Amino acid sequence: MNAPADLASYEVGFDIPAAIGMDESDIQTPCLILDLDALERNIMKMGDYAKAHGIRHRAHGKMHKSVDVLKLQMELGGAVGVCCQKVSEAEVFARAGIKDILVSNQVRDPAKIDRLARMPRLGTRVIVCLDDLANVADLSSAAETHGTILECFVEIDCGAGRCGVKITEEVVSIARAINAAPHLRFSGIQAYQGAMQHIEGYEDRKAKLDAAIAQVKEAVAGLKAAGLEPELVSGGGTGSYYFEAASGVYNELQCGSYAFMDADYGRILDREGKRIDQGEWENALFILTSVMSHAKADKAICDAGLKAQSVDSGLPFVHGRDDVKYIKCSDEHGVIEDPAGVLKINEKLRLVPGHCDPTCNVHDWYVGVRNGKVETVWPISARGKAY
Repeated sequence: MNAPADLASYEVGFDIPAAIGMDESDIQTPCLILDLDALERNIMKMGDYAKAHGIRHRAHGKMHKSVDVLKLQMELGGAVGVCCQKVSEAEVFARAGIKDILVSNQVRDPAKIDRLARMPRLGTRVIVCLDDLANVADLSSAAETHGTILECFVEIDCGAGRCGVKITEEVVSIARAINAAPHLRFSGIQAYQGAMQHIEGYEDRKAKLDAAIAQVKEAVAGLKAAGLEPELVSGGGTGSYYFEAASGVYNELQCGSYAFMDADYGRILDREGKRIDQGEWENALFILTSVMSHAKADKAICDAGLKAQSVDSGLPFVHGRDDVKYIKCSDEHGVIEDPAGVLKINEKLRLVPGHCDPTCNVHDWYVGVRNGKVETVWPISARGKAY
């Protein structure tokens, strides 16, 4: 694992939160730290699962937005490439040499389509999602202008009620148009349901997936009947990958949060009714925070507030502690319930964020820690790339 070549020129506490070789206790807070041992175990576990089930794993880059983390997922876990949600995000990975990129979203703005159509010139396979016939001509024209090939997935709305089409005839119609368009190639189906990943009960999640899988199977049958058999049927996340892998129709997973985990994912239950952060996956991502005030006997104030995290999925929890509790936050402060007054000024705590994806996007660096020492510092390469 290597930090950027010019890292030595950065000043700790201004440019970066830590230097390689530093003790964890000296890291500047608030910042994101990665438990490298836990991260590597998570990555290898998912890689072993995908390999054992003969299914591709395309890691979701919107979670970590990091070229370095993706490369680790490819090296240790056999990930075939990356999913991105935005063109600019995808460009970061393409410019870093990643050779298989799915923009798992619709691209409609002419300027964004133009950038997308140029991306294969960087030597990468580029796939984009469609849910509208009108999008076909625009993508085809841009790819023809730049002399490139854009591959296309037809997106199925398999329960999210957001993007995608629901009727098999619409899937076939769009796929047929893609197949006939110059410089486009129909490559498969996008069938991912994000909200379902967070349904707490295993059987409740399974019921949603059973319905989605039936819908996807019907669409695949319709495409085959039209002579348009999809190369890839892609979907599946941290809360459902075992359902898609066993479906007999999906052949590519899009798991992302498994590598880091967060408080919201940790609450969902496996087949045995056990939280998935207590056996299936490990918490590898933490907000490292410091106690900055203890003027109130029963409350400690830390330096990780709203600007250090996203709380859309709830507050963080203090990792490895049941004697203190993070209960409230404002812009720059977090309030920690400390009934016994055990916390000390400058004491550092590891917080498990409520939602890892948007939390990562408000930081510039990951500090990789092993055995209490900083082993690497990685830039969050696609931070802020939302266009």
